[in-house]
Amino acid sequence: MQARIQQLPSLLKAIALAALVGGVTASCASSPPEPRIDYKSDYDFRQIKTFSFQPQSGGASGDSPKAFISDMVVNRMNLAFERAMQAKGLSFVEDPNQADALLSWHLVAQEKTDVRTYNTGPTYGGYYGGYRGYNRAAFYNCWNCGTNVTVRNYTQGTFIVDIIDPKLQQSVFRSVIESRLKGEDSREQADYDVAASHIMKGFPPY
Repeated sequence: MQARIQQLPSLLKAIALAALVGGVTASCASSPPEPRIDYKSDYDFRQIKTFSFQPQSGGASGDSPKAFISDMVVNRMNLAFERAMQAKGLSFVEDPNQADALLSWHLVAQEKTDVRTYNTGPTYGGYYGGYRGYNRAAFYNCWNCGTNVTVRNYTQGTFIVDIIDPKLQQSVFRSVIESRLKGEDSREQADYDVAASHIMKGFPPY
């Protein structure tokens, strides 16, 4: 199970978002990020017995979203969420008008740049009292330190899942996973199943 969690469709990394997702596979050396949840504290989640997908669910926005979400990925994610919700005792219905709650998921992809500057340390050398030692002035003042700058471009993914009450027409539960995305599609439905289960592990919040 641990091996599968580490290979979640990244965003899903989600929803794995994740992590997390969008057909993105997480690095095997890292564990999936934990989802952040928020919910309507006075809402009775026990009344939810059936669910369906919100009509606009399953999209992507931001920078080059199509690189991470295809029709095949949407189908895999939908099936994964069906299974995750059914595992919680809820029944899936095709008609959103007949559901107690609507599930909506969305991926936001943003191109970002990570710039890091660091000193390489002082230049060693010089003679002190007849022996070769380090340049103490340079060590403390670092006037002869070298400087390295690294620039890395990456895609930050934010995977958002909402549970919407159709009568209130508002979200009553939200789970979010953020992760760096990698353009490696997973074709294994099991990876998506584990990812969906991970991001929805806080639902219902009681």
